[in-house]
Amino acid sequence: MSSSAAIAVSGVSKRLGEHQAVNNVSIEVPVGSIYGFIGPNGSGKTTTIRMIMNILVPDAGSIHVLGKASAADVRDDVGYLPEERGLYKKMTVRRVLRYYGQLKGKTAHEVDAGMKEWLGRLQLTDWMDKRVEQLSKGMAQKVQFIAAVVSQPKLLILDEPFSGLDPVNAEALKDAVLEMRRLGTTIVFSTHDMGAAERLCERIFMIFKGNKVLDGTLDDIQAEYGHDTARVRVSGGVSMLQGLPAVDAINDHGNYQDVRLKGNPQAFLQALVQKTDVQQFEIRRPSLHDIFVRIARPTADDLRAENGDVR
Repeated sequence: MSSSAAIAVSGVSKRLGEHQAVNNVSIEVPVGSIYGFIGPNGSGKTTTIRMIMNILVPDAGSIHVLGKASAADVRDDVGYLPEERGLYKKMTVRRVLRYYGQLKGKTAHEVDAGMKEWLGRLQLTDWMDKRVEQLSKGMAQKVQFIAAVVSQPKLLILDEPFSGLDPVNAEALKDAVLEMRRLGTTIVFSTHDMGAAERLCERIFMIFKGNKVLDGTLDDIQAEYGHDTARVRVSGGVSMLQGLPAVDAINDHGNYQDVRLKGNPQAFLQALVQKTDVQQFEIRRPSLHDIFVRIARPTADDLRAENGDVR
């Protein structure tokens, strides 16, 4: 294991019943980084996180967390926000946060100092002595985030932290994540929000059908897929793009379209100009969203298998 790795996963596999959830996956999460886990539902993200957290035991391979052979050996230094949220609804916010902080070996005094700072930062001070059941969903999610960070962990693992949040609360949580990184915490988060992954993550890992398919910086990943995407805005919209030369696929965003090209972009542009008015034409790297869709979109064989046709 590299001395600069907060998490080192080597050749890890996990089978759940008849399903191969994770297959021979290896990754290293650099100390002090924000590292994104992406992948479709059922791809193996949460299984991998649960093995890192020592909730599940791998069938093969090894996992080191903060230099130890098991997260159980460093549990007081690891904060975890699970995808399945859960707080004690009858307890006050103050009692819940004290409880979680003391589970990590902190005194009530130590917890209170951090708790008050985080409640103020996330605009929850007035709710400190309210029962959890009185909070809105967004407030409760921010309290659960505070519960994961109030002990000042060296490693913070967030499973879908932005799920279900409105834009204001999502922005507040994003700022909180960046503050934790500034404090020196290594952050791993699983997300379906490709925009958040692009903005926040220094490295991105994608798992698909249990296999690692991407692992690197956003620049490295985009460079691998080349400058093969044209963003266009034309009179007549997407219907003007269909049937033109060099078009491999079209992602329609309504006001503009991202067109994946398989030939000469200039030939495509010339054909487009002859057909309609072009208001915008830009050759660009594919977005992480586009790359995700390319990898995860079902193939014709996948659809036939789902329908029981295994020709």
